[in-house]
Amino acid sequence: MSEWQDFNGFDKRSFFGSFIHEMPLFFKLFALFILGVFVFIIYKSVRSWIANNASPLIKASTKAVTKRTEVWGGSGESSAHTSYYVTFEFEDGGRLELQVRDQDFGLIVEGDRGELLYQGTRFKSFDRVKQTEQLNF
Repeated sequence: MSEWQDFNGFDKRSFFGSFIHEMPLFFKLFALFILGVFVFIIYKSVRSWIANNASPLIKASTKAVTKRTEVWGGSGESSAHTSYYVTFEFEDGGRLELQVRDQDFGLIVEGDRGELLYQGTRFKSFDRVKQTEQLNF
């Protein structure tokens, strides 16, 4: 007599144990793949968070050269979400694209010059430097 059966012939395994035991191999591999994707996403997020916290807070003179948005979701009954990005150009010609909050996105105009404060890939602030313009009438 197997260890999984009692004297009446009933299976002593739990519902979950018997469900997993009788599941086809394809479904087991698919579930394992999905679990692996979730673990990988969490690992990358934590690694990025740690790297940003370990990075120094940098303040640099930059120019906002481009802005873009990325809209995702919104199919069926789910709501759409928008991510906002601004590309900053440093005085040496290097560029850095950072995700910004919607409030900051609305205040930054392409061509603005100012002081960018960032930490790793984390946008902190952008203080625009006012440029004096002379109007000729």
